[in-house]
Amino acid sequence: MKKEALLYERLEDNKVRCLLCAHQCEISEDKFGLCGVRQNIKGVLYTYAYQEVVAANIDPIEKKPLYHFFPGSFSFSIATFGCNFRCGFCQNWEISQRRFKDEQGLRGEVLTSEEIVGYALRNRCKSISYTYTEPTVFFEYAYQTAKLAKEKGLYNNFVTNGFMSKECLEMIKPYLDAANVDLKFFKEQSYQRICRARLKPVLDSIILMHKLGIWVEITTLVVPDENDSEEELKDIAQFIADIDKDIPWHVSRFHPDYKFTNYRSTPEKTLKKAQELGFKAGLNYVYVGNVIGFGNDTYCPNCKNVLIRREIFSILENHIKEGRCPSCNTKIAGIF
Repeated sequence: MKKEALLYERLEDNKVRCLLCAHQCEISEDKFGLCGVRQNIKGVLYTYAYQEVVAANIDPIEKKPLYHFFPGSFSFSIATFGCNFRCGFCQNWEISQRRFKDEQGLRGEVLTSEEIVGYALRNRCKSISYTYTEPTVFFEYAYQTAKLAKEKGLYNNFVTNGFMSKECLEMIKPYLDAANVDLKFFKEQSYQRICRARLKPVLDSIILMHKLGIWVEITTLVVPDENDSEEELKDIAQFIADIDKDIPWHVSRFHPDYKFTNYRSTPEKTLKKAQELGFKAGLNYVYVGNVIGFGNDTYCPNCKNVLIRREIFSILENHIKEGRCPSCNTKIAGIF
């Protein structure tokens, strides 16, 4: 569904500049931005990623993954087509890499913001997740839905690559409670080569989210021979620790997919090493994702007792009481 976009400025010769993400695309008349879902029509910027979903599910919040944001709750999760990255290892590429620019008859299922909020409430979801693809590119839809959700007592979270603009974050801030940000690499050339993006805007978004009071968790998909060196993992862990040692870091196992089918899956020993490096950097919460049997439990950073025991996306035990460890009364970071 077509709708006039938010966050853009008009330029000379019927051009526009999109201010939604860090690409800051200057778009000539009839052309699309890099995301492939925003088009300049006669000097007005329109989005096609509006009120049409390609995925809608009730998910455990741990699937996002968000481990310190109402653990054990459910979240109504939605996505539209499109992304402003072109990651070769994307595991949702069937929907994220499709663009209205290339398929102008591309359609999803019409679902209004009111219907989304209604589904979430009827199914006793605690929050709405804007996920699977990149919520920045369906910002107008997410913004309207998040605002209505807040009015109805629901919470909102983004699962994002973090490449949005400062203006975008400041606009959504009153309605956005949490975000899991993919910090894919700590090397500029890797972001450019694999994602067709840049590192610094992602780092800036993480810092700004934390400053704005949005609860932040960070995920790094550990890809063999791309970002699995001890040096790069150390750098990521130290960056997070320098912002706040209470930010949870999820190091997740890569499985071959999309354009990276010739890569091997991440060895478990690499993930264990990444978790160890996170703790050595001073992080209080480091989790291992996409594996079974280790790395998913939450421990008190003070007395080291198990507070939450998990198996895949299920909570087996949760001993946190009013946001604190019941053994030593240490405050546990997060929204509980």
